[in-house]
Amino acid sequence: MKSLSITGLILLAVSALLFYLTTDFAVEQIKISHIMGIMAGIGIGLIIGGMVGYVSKGSAIKAEQKKKEFKQLQKDKEELEKQAAEIAKRQAELEDQNKTPQI
Repeated sequence: MKSLSITGLILLAVSALLFYLTTDFAVEQIKISHIMGIMAGIGIGLIIGGMVGYVSKGSAIKAEQKKKEFKQLQKDKEELEKQAAEIAKRQAELEDQNKTPQI
C-alpha cells in the first residue's frame, strides 16, 4: 500500500507538471480534453484502487482464518494432552492395584 501511494503521488506530480506546461494554470486555457483526461485518471485510479483493496482484504481474511485454525489446533492439542495424562494416571492406578497383594 505504501508503494502504491508513492506511485500515485509521483503520477499526480507528473500530471500537474504536464498541465502546467500546456495551460500555465490559466483557467481560460482549460479545454474539454483536460476535463476528459482528469475523469479518465480518476476512473483508472478507482479501478486500480478497488483491485488492490480487494486483494489486500482477501489476504487479510486468509491470514485471520489461519490464525483461528492455529488457535483451534492449540486447544485440541491441550485437550489431547489432558486426556493422555488422565489415561496415564488411570493406568498407573490399575498397575498399583495389580501389584498390591490381595487378602
